[in-house]
Amino acid sequence: MIGTLSRYVRAVATHTQRLSAINGIPWRHRKQVRGYAHPPATLHLLENCLGLHYRGTRMHLDYVWLRDHCRSGSSFNFKTNQRNLDTGSIDLNIRPDHIQVEDEHLIITWPGGHTSKYSLSWLADNSYEGKEQSTIQPRILWNADTYNHSHVPSSKWDTFMSSDEELKKFLQNYLLYGIAFVDDVPATVEATEAVTKRVSLIRETTYGRMWCFTSDFSRGDTAYSQLALDRHTDTSYFHEPCGIQVFHCLKHEGTGGRNLLVDGFHAAETVRLQSPEHFELLSRVALRHEYVESTETHQNHMIGIGPILNIYPWNNEVYLIRYNNYDRSVINTIPHDVVRRWYVAHRELTKELRRPENELWVKLTPGKVIFIDNWRVMHGREAFTGVRQLCGCYLSRDDVLSNARGFGLQA
Repeated sequence: MIGTLSRYVRAVATHTQRLSAINGIPWRHRKQVRGYAHPPATLHLLENCLGLHYRGTRMHLDYVWLRDHCRSGSSFNFKTNQRNLDTGSIDLNIRPDHIQVEDEHLIITWPGGHTSKYSLSWLADNSYEGKEQSTIQPRILWNADTYNHSHVPSSKWDTFMSSDEELKKFLQNYLLYGIAFVDDVPATVEATEAVTKRVSLIRETTYGRMWCFTSDFSRGDTAYSQLALDRHTDTSYFHEPCGIQVFHCLKHEGTGGRNLLVDGFHAAETVRLQSPEHFELLSRVALRHEYVESTETHQNHMIGIGPILNIYPWNNEVYLIRYNNYDRSVINTIPHDVVRRWYVAHRELTKELRRPENELWVKLTPGKVIFIDNWRVMHGREAFTGVRQLCGCYLSRDDVLSNARGFGLQA
């Protein structure tokens, strides 16, 4: 076994040296990139990948990956931003014939003569190592004091509907805080629909497109009552929970009914820092959430499956929290020796979510429309009396983020 391993190591070294000789690049060659003196770009030709150190990022770029991501005209269509190259046709043992750095670019000549040219900064941004160190969407995590002291301005209906600059500010606030407001909206369903369509496409669900409801128990959901609602995210029983929740209080003749908002990502990060093992369990264990409705007019049985916390696996950034104690179904997806540990982890997250300092209370009045990131911010309400009529809808998350990117915002 030792002899076999030694022969393999010698073979790798020989092949690497041969590649270096072919390319005219001494092994561990360091080449300073023009116009950027410190630090230089450093190339390391390895057996199956190219080692590249550039501006503080150490990358390992697989040769097949490099060929697959060629941005030449024959490999990539810049009019449609789509790949032309058939990935299935790439030789999985492909190796460069020649490689060099010139004017902030990596230039590779492949067997057969095809040449690929990559911006070094593009490689650093799009490498695994670059993504591992970066945030997909910058956010400001908040509790009540943090948000109130930020003095985040609401948009005004007239300006919001006519100014792209105002829409950009609104989207920036929404991305950073997970909530955003538009004031002075006419207290009608039609005006509410218009202001939401300014942001994104409306997502039609079993509740309809635009919905208007009061405490009449017309649907099999506690929301259609006067009872208090604990903090929660909506549609946890969808395989893809709705991205944005919109509320507009058209009328309230009575007392109570304030809305509660809690930044779920703030609570999740607190758990991550205090109990990494609990955070890991909440992000790994998948649960069922279920909605069963059986009335004269509506028959629904929906099941969504996923962990409480959803994270990107390469950088552990939280991107979705699925927290709804009303709709969490029977826990039967966890082995018996994990159940108690899960309850302990869930209790810690719940304690953070219920800390008074994390609760932002907002009184919705006619004219004030709130947009809530349903993948991040939980909402609830206090009990109320009298007639309270709300309208709203769900928005397509993909289209909201697309609009934001169109303004150059990171989303």
